Amino acid sequence: MALTRILVVVKTYPTLSAKYDELVCTAGFLEDGSWIRIYPVPFRKLDNQDQYHKWQWIEIDITKNDSDFRPESYRPTDRDNPICLGEIIGTERNWALRKRIVLQNVHTDMTKLIQDAKNDDIGTSLAVLKPSRIINFIWEKDDSEWKPQKLAVVMANQLQPSLFEGDIAKRSFQVVKKLPYKFSYVFTTGNGIERTLMIEDWELGQLYWNCLKAAKGDEKIACQKVREKYFDHMVNRCDLHFFLGTTRRFHKIAPNPFIIIGAFYPLKETPDPQMSLF
Repeated sequence: MALTRILVVVKTYPTLSAKYDELVCTAGFLEDGSWIRIYPVPFRKLDNQDQYHKWQWIEIDITKNDSDFRPESYRPTDRDNPICLGEIIGTERNWALRKRIVLQNVHTDMTKLIQDAKNDDIGTSLAVLKPSRIINFIWEKDDSEWKPQKLAVVMANQLQPSLFEGDIAKRSFQVVKKLPYKFSYVFTTGNGIERTLMIEDWELGQLYWNCLKAAKGDEKIACQKVREKYFDHMVNRCDLHFFLGTTRRFHKIAPNPFIIIGAFYPLKETPDPQMSLF
């Protein structure tokens, strides 16, 4: 069994799946700095010792996902094989080691990136993007519950015995809460075109639920608190980059197939005051 070493930097907010109940798209970097996507992963159904964190090196046995045409897409060879968890890359020296890995290939032109995604010989579906100007952080109301048809399939699956998961595991699995809002950045890149991209990062989703709890159920306050981090802090104080990914369904047909699947936000570098003396 040949294991592949991956630094996990993206975990998207869970979605429902008729086959796996719930899925999380995981993406990260190989040791050579190239992107890789691991999908499907029923993350919350993994054993505790296999549940990896963002910015953690893992070793996993994977193979090309033949059902996904995107070149970066791979899948676990066998769901029953354990995932080897390695070191977590921290934020020391203003994310110095993270920067060394992430900032090797940064895109600044969204139009060119979309062209590369549509080009069958390139097919880019994961990228780091540096926006030129971030105009706004917005949200809009969405359905508060999962679609009944999807939820019914998942709940029916819980009643089916499985050779791989004991009945206790199935009964103890609880469907993740659906985010009742869609959050997006409004920004421009090198050619000045204004774009709005939705964010599907698990980190943002968890922040919303934490803020909602602190606000005693007031959704307006919770959304404002999310904005405080993703706009007031990340835009004004940080050197913000986006982790972008396409969805398989819309990769070839959407005018812009990308969504924001994560944020990279070390603090802006401040000049050393002593250096100004020279």
